[in-house]
Amino acid sequence: MDVLSDAVAAMRTGRPHSNLTHNHGPWGIRFPASSGAGFHVVLRGSAWLIRAERGAPPVELAPGDVVFLPHGRGHGLAGEPGVPLEEFALRPDGSWPPAPRRAPSETAPTSVLLCGAYLLNRARAHPLLTDLPELVHLPARVGAHPQLRTAVELLGSELQDPQPGSDTIVRSLLDTLLLYILRSWWLEERHGGAHLTGWAAALTDPAVAAALRAVHGDPAHPWTVGELSAHGGLSRAAFARRFTATVGRPPLAYLTWWRMITAGRLLREADAPLRTIAERAGYTSEFAFAKAFKREYGMAPGLYRKTSA
Repeated sequence: MDVLSDAVAAMRTGRPHSNLTHNHGPWGIRFPASSGAGFHVVLRGSAWLIRAERGAPPVELAPGDVVFLPHGRGHGLAGEPGVPLEEFALRPDGSWPPAPRRAPSETAPTSVLLCGAYLLNRARAHPLLTDLPELVHLPARVGAHPQLRTAVELLGSELQDPQPGSDTIVRSLLDTLLLYILRSWWLEERHGGAHLTGWAAALTDPAVAAALRAVHGDPAHPWTVGELSAHGGLSRAAFARRFTATVGRPPLAYLTWWRMITAGRLLREADAPLRTIAERAGYTSEFAFAKAFKREYGMAPGLYRKTSA
């Protein structure tokens, strides 16, 4: 998998949730803070995003606009600023309830929104996602992010008119939508003219990005700084400085951390023997793997598997 796909897979838990909301007249919804990440797309009409930060002005959303709240901050949506907000209650497991049923109206809705959330494990958050701003706003512009627009249209169509197979299609489209949102943010950052920092810079830097692709492509390989610097076409010293500055960890420290994240995901999702998982994480000794895993997670691999089942 590539770095972006890996970062999402490392945090994702459960299945994403989404629904369509058809709003008539004055309306407002308050979404509580959660451990997940929420998104909203204006399909028809307009809306205002009411931010939780004190003094933060509301954000006007036009048709086609996409907003993503990666850190689960509470927020509101309304037809106009100042409209009272109706609480949106999550289920006990953190999932979304079905869209509220509203009384039939003879008039067309003033706005139609596609809203959803992804359940995330923030205990092992990939820095690519934690580096994201509190709010990612992707305004609709002619010719901008056509793949994202296509995913939105397909998802809205499946939710509006479910057909045989829609459950699987919606789940796949939601996964696709998240990746397109992140890719679109990255492309806007890349071409926005601002000085890039953190993981936006790491994905843009050819030397660092090449090394990251190598690590994610084969985490079990016994990588050295020399090998990784060769992938990036830099000297060892220059590569190590640049990698550490953008990624936030030295190359081999990141490799060890990513191996443990990979092992944790395999323990949760696969029933392979511990020896096999140790090998896939780059350890020839099951004992050395268990020691490294306990240092990262605070428990033995076998216990982690049991508690994560």
